[in-house]
Amino acid sequence: MKFRCERDVLVEALGAAGRAVANRGGALPVLSGVRAELEGDRLRLTGSDLELTIAVDITVAGSADGLAVLPSRVATDVVRSLDSGSVEVSVEGDEAHITSGRFQSAIRVLPADEFPRLAQPTDDAVTLAAADFAEALHQVVPAASADDARPILTGVLMAAEGHGLRLVATDSYRLAVRDLPGASILREGQSVLVPSRALRELERLLGGAAEVTLRLGEREATFEVGGVRLTTRLIEGEFPNYRGLIPVSHPNRLTVGREALAEAVRRVKLMAREPNTPVRLGMSSDGLELIAITQDVGQAHEQLDADYAGTELTVAFNPDYLLNGVEVTPGDEIVLDTVDAQKPAVIRANGGNEFLYLLMPVRVS
Repeated sequence: MKFRCERDVLVEALGAAGRAVANRGGALPVLSGVRAELEGDRLRLTGSDLELTIAVDITVAGSADGLAVLPSRVATDVVRSLDSGSVEVSVEGDEAHITSGRFQSAIRVLPADEFPRLAQPTDDAVTLAAADFAEALHQVVPAASADDARPILTGVLMAAEGHGLRLVATDSYRLAVRDLPGASILREGQSVLVPSRALRELERLLGGAAEVTLRLGEREATFEVGGVRLTTRLIEGEFPNYRGLIPVSHPNRLTVGREALAEAVRRVKLMAREPNTPVRLGMSSDGLELIAITQDVGQAHEQLDADYAGTELTVAFNPDYLLNGVEVTPGDEIVLDTVDAQKPAVIRANGGNEFLYLLMPVRVS
């Protein structure tokens, strides 16, 4: 195998494929590498840990077709260290030679015949606007759990909803729901559970793209963005009945400027210094007051203009979860619907129905 490529193009492709490379102990040694396959002027770089696979196609000046598995970290670091310009890569025997200008290196390659055969994506596909899908991921994925002890909650539910696609995630403390009308690939009542790790990588790939193509198989989901194909194994299991968590009615409704609330939470939470210290929201006909108190440190208060209909109420929330919900809710104004100080609160855009963020309150004395 032999080809030439611009350094910036090659390092970006190696970096993208390398994000799926196995880094944990116990994995097949060959999975620490990126599989490089050259056919003509098309180079495909593939990284995988068998749960997540990222394949990147780039155009190079090919001289000799071939196949090799390059140690991901070493190859990426070497190419990244080079000056901008042309890089030549050639593989002979068990060594890959990387040269640029006066620089020369030889890297031991991994046995290509040990790289696992990967599943091919299904033909059934739907194409979505990348900007809309990226926004939906930005709103929903952070609400998924990071605790591998509860694997179901580390996934994002994709379900058929009406004439579109619904994304749902929860870590049992908060719940995010986003609808994408008109995006239909699932049958009515069908759903899949996609690992949030894969969707975080996908969100990174969507920046600047126009479209994303989604293909769903029985055990895998594949997303294609330009010359990049991301495939992830689906999570097996039953997602919680999230609909039962959403209160049917809310006797109390607060309407407030989104950016004003976000800025106030950022300031007030500076005094929520201890773990699990909440920010209290005092809601009344006079508006909204935010309060944070940490013993032996201090306290902070801020008053905001807001419209409130309901019984005078104080509700406490984890400040980071509250801020995350406010930041990802679209629009200039948000609505906070509450029942009482113990039941879940719901954040929505004022007048918008496509996104919902449910937040469990924190019990305070």
